[in-house]
Amino acid sequence: MGDYESSKIDHENHLLLDQPLLQLPIELLRKNLRSARFEVEKDSSYIKESLKKTATDSVNGRISQQDVVKTLDQMIARARGVKRKLRASADEEDRLHRHEEARVNHLADLYSMDTVDDHKYEEWSKTRLDRLLTDYLSRQGYIASARALARERGIELLVDTDTFEQVNKIRQCILRGSVQEALAWCTAGDTKKELRKMSSNLEFMLRFQQYIEIVRNHSHNPNEALAHARKYLFPFRSTYPREVMQAGGLLALTPQNVDRVEAYRELCSPARWQTIADLFTETHNSLLSIPTIPLLHIALSSGLSALKTPACHSIHPNSAAAPSHHTSLSLATSVCPICSTELNELARNVPHAFYSQSHVEPDLLMLPNGRVYGQARLEDYAKKAGLPEGKVKDLRTGEIYTAGQLKKSFVT
Repeated sequence: MGDYESSKIDHENHLLLDQPLLQLPIELLRKNLRSARFEVEKDSSYIKESLKKTATDSVNGRISQQDVVKTLDQMIARARGVKRKLRASADEEDRLHRHEEARVNHLADLYSMDTVDDHKYEEWSKTRLDRLLTDYLSRQGYIASARALARERGIELLVDTDTFEQVNKIRQCILRGSVQEALAWCTAGDTKKELRKMSSNLEFMLRFQQYIEIVRNHSHNPNEALAHARKYLFPFRSTYPREVMQAGGLLALTPQNVDRVEAYRELCSPARWQTIADLFTETHNSLLSIPTIPLLHIALSSGLSALKTPACHSIHPNSAAAPSHHTSLSLATSVCPICSTELNELARNVPHAFYSQSHVEPDLLMLPNGRVYGQARLEDYAKKAGLPEGKVKDLRTGEIYTAGQLKKSFVT
């Protein structure tokens, strides 16, 4: 019964990690629906107003028959344009529904398993690992590698490389010193309204960066900078007073004096492009409910936390060290993963594991170096190492002590 409980699959905890798998297609469906509705409302308002005005002018004789036909042709062309956009939206909706169906089926397979000993669970876990790796590669900008992995493993419907590819393209444009692509994303469809609901400052910061570049590149002609500031910055002076004041001050400084003032030196620093790119990525992920941390990192943190104990980062200098050359090869393979050189620092900030049952060895003995082992294990290892009677050997460091140097220890 105990073995069954320990190997039983906790489906709810699995879903905590896989929640974004289902959530992102839903958010994309909502965004697609809002965009389609925005296009219909915009163009239908134009057609209704144009039709009403044309009919009134025609009845009153203010326009000729040729002008009426021309206006009607424009309205028909506009309606056909809406039809093309709606067809594209319908295709996108079908694609997202296929993704969502495949993901629901993928998670449904998990609920058909009861224990981790089921051979199907191993295959399911491999698929999840492929998903996590693809997600990580996509976030890091390795889109071609992510697509190749997804195609090889047959998980194209379980990953979102298209979404991350779009983000990466805009991010790279920002890092190259261009904000046009990011501004186009902010103002496309009803994205602008959604960003306002989030109280996002992304569009303002992009406009502010645009203003900074205008001042830097056209300092001899302030008219363009003033026009840009009046249109995009000054209306928000109550919301962003500091940035608007800096905009005015920047216009008064010459390029030679900018570096002398710390506040303005930061504005003109190339590192600011990295800040803008990070802000765009954060805003995009927040809008689509995408976790800011790669899912692979979350899974690794969960696994590391399950293995971590207070001894893994104790004050003893050798607590995180790898086995010495005195330690046998068979022992080296059983070293705690958290104490290994590769994972020790990575696991430093994750919480300790929680155990409701004790797994401490009986008859604990403490060595002079502070390490604690069970008496039976020490005697067995001393025998294998060929030590004389009354001698024991530290399993980790290889240090040898006499039995009189050992102290009895108890769990408190």
